[in-house]
Amino acid sequence: MILIADSGSTKTDWCLVENGTIIQRIFTKGINPFYQTDSEIRFEIEQNLAPQLQGFDIDRIYFYGAGCSFPEKKAMVSNALGHVYVHTLIEVQSDLLGAARGLLLNKKGIACILGTGSNSCHYDGNEIVSNVSPLGYMLGDEGSGAVLSKIFVADCLKNQVSEKTKEAFFDKYQLTPATIMENVYKKPFPNRYLAQFTPFLSENINQKEIYNVVYKGFVAFFERNVHQYPYQELETSFVGSVAFHLKEALELAAQNCRVKIGKIEKSPMEGLVEYHKPLTPKEK
Repeated sequence: MILIADSGSTKTDWCLVENGTIIQRIFTKGINPFYQTDSEIRFEIEQNLAPQLQGFDIDRIYFYGAGCSFPEKKAMVSNALGHVYVHTLIEVQSDLLGAARGLLLNKKGIACILGTGSNSCHYDGNEIVSNVSPLGYMLGDEGSGAVLSKIFVADCLKNQVSEKTKEAFFDKYQLTPATIMENVYKKPFPNRYLAQFTPFLSENINQKEIYNVVYKGFVAFFERNVHQYPYQELETSFVGSVAFHLKEALELAAQNCRVKIGKIEKSPMEGLVEYHKPLTPKEK
């Protein structure tokens, strides 16, 4: 029995799988070693994951997570998991490799993530060949929920949108300029805080001022990231809630940037279950 995890900055999707069949699916808070300490990661696993998996004999854990691109960050997550699952084989990889495997399996292509953050890579069917660093929501993460929302929130605060749109947004989330500034500059996980407003963009995408923010954000993602890969030769596939819920704007931006779209999935989990499915004797 194996446990597969797809973890972003906002949530972690855990699937307990036996012979290619999902036995149980659990959601916990996001785990990101760039923003969390060892003890915080261990607490999340011990308190919110392990109690739901009692009684199951887990042979191997495949953890794909945001912030898990560097050896020392992978070690943080591996050690936290190993503290609870002492006799289990654990493999920690980046969420980007998880996206590539889940979207493309063993096929060549360009794999992208558009969720709370954004990322992209050129995948050769086995491993990541090249990656344009996403740089996080302060310096990069073009097209992500955090950045699209950051731009929109700033437009609201600087009166760049209609008063009607601004009032609807503030009323929906019970916001004031003071609470926004407090959460962005003084509290932890400002990227999560900002990304929570993405549904408002999706629900009001027909408003020109919101559509322009989204469309321009996607164009920036293609121009600053995807265009550095062999995008004219390969299909570009996406995973993530932002790509999934804002699909039409994403496809138009891709068309205008001469990028051929492959798959657009909300989650890579179905593909990851298939990727890690045991080979039959004939396939071996």
